[in-house]
Amino acid sequence: MGLGCPVVAVAQEQCRSFSGFTRNHDRKQKRELYRTQVIVAAAAGLPSEIVIGAVREGWNLAWRTMMQQLAPRDSGDGTYRRPESQFRGRFEEPVSVEHAGRYHLYASPVCPWAHRALIVHSLKGLGSAVPISLALPGKSGLWEFEAGRYPDKAHNCSRLIDVYRMNSGGFQGRATVPMLWDRVRKAVVNNESADIIAMLNSDFNALAENQHLDLAPASLGQEMDRWNQLVYANINNGVYRCGFAQSQNAYDRAVHNLFSALETVEKHLQCSRFLCGDSLTLADIRLFTTLYRFDAVYHILFKCSKRKLSEFSNLYGYMRQIYQIPGVSSTCNLPSIMDGYYGALFPLNPGGIQPAIPSSMEPKVLYNQ
Repeated sequence: MGLGCPVVAVAQEQCRSFSGFTRNHDRKQKRELYRTQVIVAAAAGLPSEIVIGAVREGWNLAWRTMMQQLAPRDSGDGTYRRPESQFRGRFEEPVSVEHAGRYHLYASPVCPWAHRALIVHSLKGLGSAVPISLALPGKSGLWEFEAGRYPDKAHNCSRLIDVYRMNSGGFQGRATVPMLWDRVRKAVVNNESADIIAMLNSDFNALAENQHLDLAPASLGQEMDRWNQLVYANINNGVYRCGFAQSQNAYDRAVHNLFSALETVEKHLQCSRFLCGDSLTLADIRLFTTLYRFDAVYHILFKCSKRKLSEFSNLYGYMRQIYQIPGVSSTCNLPSIMDGYYGALFPLNPGGIQPAIPSSMEPKVLYNQ
């Protein structure tokens, strides 16, 4: 079948027609055009550059559409903008022992923000006093429970969004983890990780086995705030700004800020055991969950590729030190983390292929090196 045949001519015209579209054209029409292009071009046995061009245009459109839904961005420059948490309730008074079991923590081993809450829950020894239900990212993009292994222990729902919809005050928005639920009021208390870990540390102390452990001493408040500001903007959220960037300029800026911040922490840890001296604080836990995922996920999938964490001697040693604290490693599940990121973030990994776990992140290495 030659380039002069009618079928080939149709395919060529279809390929050229992409350039005539503007942003205001209907996306459905554009998707149909793309589908027609690929089918006709493939059937005609066209030269690969025509098929590749059609696929490139179609995939670029699909990628931008999915990324805009997955990762909201600032208008104009393509910088990822993390949505604000919707529920920010706090307790007027600490929780008493009579309230054991009233509050339910929804979390996930995959999400770094939820992982913070799991670590604090474990270190404080809150156990069954604050029950936990774990969710995993489903193929639909929603957090889902898994019967048997990860059930919803409070409501027996199949999806986290169904729990949110039970909120007595109504709900419209994103169903995120972690989330603290009040079983008496049938309401979401809070779904901001920074708030929840502070509440687990202090407000639930009467229910904790390790009441003596204070991860946010008042004397270190200002220092913790200073580190939290640097770490959140440039590292915790910085890796997402790299991975979810929708323009080259946005990515370049994010990766520069990320590695500048990592260098700052690396230098500080030359003469300090933890961020705020010799005591583990919530600031360290907030940093740890990002560092734990760095080499296996962010370095590869999010293009945080200038250096691996294991190439920062102080940061890597610091991460390992926290991992070895009793109660921390039991919350770390790197296979589930990698399944979640590489399986759920389809726009970043459409083939679904999952890389091998880096040898530097194997448990025996984290414990023994």
